Amino acid sequence: MPIVVNLDVMLAKRKMSLTHLSEQVDITLANLSILKSGKAKAIRFSTLEEICRVLDCQPGEILEYMTEEAYDKLMNK
Repeated sequence: MPIVVNLDVMLAKRKMSLTHLSEQVDITLANLSILKSGKAKAIRFSTLEEICRVLDCQPGEILEYMTEEAYDKLMNK
């Protein structure tokens, strides 16, 4: 049951680049890219807290649970 990362959606809503978020959160661009792509296996609460602070959002706006069926449909599988 996948957890989908909607970081790109929040960045678009805030009209912010991944590079700018990287600078504000003090995390490498590479690590943020891994998170954004959904390939991250974990995220520290402190990192999630900083991302939410900078983007002025709730964790649930960034992380979303989906069933396998819904995820497959989203990914056109």
